[in-house]
Amino acid sequence: MTQEVNKQAVAQAFGRAATHYNQFAELQRMSGEALKAFASRHGGLAVLDAGCGTGWFSRQWREAGNRVTALDLSPVMLQQAETQQTAHGYRQGDIEALPFGEAEFDLCWSNLAVQWCADLRQALREMRRVTRPDGQVLFSTLAAGSLSELSFAWQHLAMPAPVNRFLTAEAIAEAGKDLPLTLHPQTLTLAFPDVLSALRSLKGIGATHLHQGRRALLTRQHLIRLEQVWPRDARGCLLSYQLIYGVIERD
Repeated sequence: MTQEVNKQAVAQAFGRAATHYNQFAELQRMSGEALKAFASRHGGLAVLDAGCGTGWFSRQWREAGNRVTALDLSPVMLQQAETQQTAHGYRQGDIEALPFGEAEFDLCWSNLAVQWCADLRQALREMRRVTRPDGQVLFSTLAAGSLSELSFAWQHLAMPAPVNRFLTAEAIAEAGKDLPLTLHPQTLTLAFPDVLSALRSLKGIGATHLHQGRRALLTRQHLIRLEQVWPRDARGCLLSYQLIYGVIERD
């Protein structure tokens, strides 16, 4: 349930994507809309958006009549959220060490951010700590099996696939075993006109940092080979994501 994570490198990768993030963030929007369905209340709340990115859902929670605090590891992402006035307050910080006191929020919301944490158990406990009694922690994360098409295609290049390891659904459940946690799985598959578009979608959202080291440079020949073997259907080249939605009811 733990992994070595260079938080500075992760923040820098997302910072480089900040100005064009929303253009590529289809998965994040789909995941967030699904996660919102688990909220027991939608208005009049103190909301923490933990891992806010550019503040897409900070704005949605604010426009629904909530007081929103946006937090992100990347100062550049946070600046983008603040420039767009998506929340009421902005704090740079780490989900595994939230810079807030106990029970400050009615809803702690984290959409596709905790997969970048070194210790999911610690992240879940921190989010629960800052949530008030009768409040909720809602989070989404990626599980093992995500980006299987990329991993499959890369086997034909005799190169390590540029994919981080994701926790299994069982490991995610284990991380929250002492908490009132319920998990809900979903598979989302996106389609792209070609391999380059699929790869650009990952780069565009900043999901380029590899915990295991630097990625190899792709040549034109590599791209041609990937185009030949990449799994696809009538819609185009596929990228599948195994999502887990987590709900912690704060007693």
